Amino acid sequence: MQKLYTQAGKHLPEIPWNTYPRPQMRRERWLCLNGTWDFQCGEVKGSIVVPFCPESLLSGLDGFSDYGREMIYRRSFTIPADWRRDRILLHFGAVSRHAEVWVNKKKVCTHENGYLPFSADITDYIREAENELQVHAVNDISPKHPWGKQKIKRGGMWYTPVSGIWQTVWLEPVPEDHIQGLRIQTHGNNVTITADGSADGVVTLDGQEYRMEQGSAVFSIDDPVFWTPEQPYLYHFSVTCGEDHVDSYFALRDLSVGTVGGKKRLFLNGKPFFFHGLLDQGYWSDGLYTPAVPEAFEQDILAMKSLGFNTLRKHIKIEPQQFYYDCDRLGMIVFQDMVNCGKYRYIRDTVLPTIGLQKHPDRNLHRDPEMRRNFVQAMEETVKLLKNHPSICLWTIFNEGWGQFCADEMYDLLKGMDQTRWIDATSGWFHQKKSDVDSRHIYFSKLKLGDKPLPQLLSEFGGYSLKIPSHIANTARNYGYRDFTDRESFVSALQELYLTHILPMFEDGLSGAVYTQVSDVEDETNGFLTYDRSVMKVTPDEMREITKKIHMITADLMRDSAAPVL
Repeated sequence: MQKLYTQAGKHLPEIPWNTYPRPQMRRERWLCLNGTWDFQCGEVKGSIVVPFCPESLLSGLDGFSDYGREMIYRRSFTIPADWRRDRILLHFGAVSRHAEVWVNKKKVCTHENGYLPFSADITDYIREAENELQVHAVNDISPKHPWGKQKIKRGGMWYTPVSGIWQTVWLEPVPEDHIQGLRIQTHGNNVTITADGSADGVVTLDGQEYRMEQGSAVFSIDDPVFWTPEQPYLYHFSVTCGEDHVDSYFALRDLSVGTVGGKKRLFLNGKPFFFHGLLDQGYWSDGLYTPAVPEAFEQDILAMKSLGFNTLRKHIKIEPQQFYYDCDRLGMIVFQDMVNCGKYRYIRDTVLPTIGLQKHPDRNLHRDPEMRRNFVQAMEETVKLLKNHPSICLWTIFNEGWGQFCADEMYDLLKGMDQTRWIDATSGWFHQKKSDVDSRHIYFSKLKLGDKPLPQLLSEFGGYSLKIPSHIANTARNYGYRDFTDRESFVSALQELYLTHILPMFEDGLSGAVYTQVSDVEDETNGFLTYDRSVMKVTPDEMREITKKIHMITADLMRDSAAPVL
């Protein structure tokens, strides 16, 4: 494997990711604890740069691979003098996979999910002078817990595991009675904002105040501006409850299903919309799960928008909040996957479905009760974490059968948590009875639509491979679905794929197509961007005809559309 640094990764600041980590519930005061920590794992002793996982180049621990053993992180901190009348919260964006947190030799919390944030009130454990913080972490890559695309023996479509701290660690002072979370609901121009942990308060929007009753403010927007990728309008507001004050935002956008030409279609804001998408793995050559700088998300999003894309399918990973905020403000729709649990079986989950054996009842699949409980809990927490982001339009529960069980029951459970978004219950294959879309993955056979009377979604296809010399992670192996040796033939084949095969499927009901993928990842060289984000393999001009025809077809659909149904 070659060492590939992104441009930003070559010049890290002393405190990486020194950006407020929770854009949708901002407070003024906070303290970033990223930077150099002491690190120990077995015989490995030294320092590590947080928030980069020990397997990454940016961590400073080149070649770490001691999975299943306890890693110990240490650093000291001092609480600012003006915080001493407040409660002190310690936040972790994510630690993979099992984490125990100790402050001044006392355990303050334990956490078991490697993809979700967690916090602890450490007020009663800290001193006015210097404090010691320790994090004990073990990444056992357990199939009983969400594990994503990590494999100890990485290769092909499986990637280097990510252990330990991989998102921002930070401190925040709050009053005794404080806002614990915000819940934002919109429908049409109607808005409900709820402040968890507070019964009374005021929401301020454009100088107008709305009093909270039983923790919620309900109001309507005059002359509403609806959120679209072309016009990602955000309404910024604040909430004040007692001594606590937070800033946030929301957007107005409605999702529905309508009929055009006798075919079910996905509608955005009452109009048929084509979700022109890309699979987004969220891996980086030097930081793995964590880009060198927060601005890297914006750079990826704008690069893909320049090619005409309006949707990213965030694949088997939950990103830092910055990613979703950037999608909200820049106008990039997100199809968000749940992170899989369960054991992967190559024959059952890949070989047989690829040759057409895609019918499989799932009630008796992945029967481990602990694994099932962990998946359900993670799904509930994922929705709670991300539900306020308007850019997220679709949830994917299971991908290609990975960890799949009782998909119809999981559909009902998720729909009970969130009735405002579509659900792709079984992306790829092993479809059961319930889903909001008929979702297919096709790489090797002729592209075609499904047979269910639902909006049609080609949720994975393409994956054309083009190696760019000096920007390849693995010089010995390559993984993709059709190989090209020169850029001209790659671009020509890509244009033909869309113009000859994808666009004609619109008439038959195709509502979205998700090409694989945004960037190369390790062995995979099937991205539009190289793994180090240094080269874009196709130009906006070369994609312009595709984008133009998508807009023309969508305009035709709008003229012929019937009223959508919620």
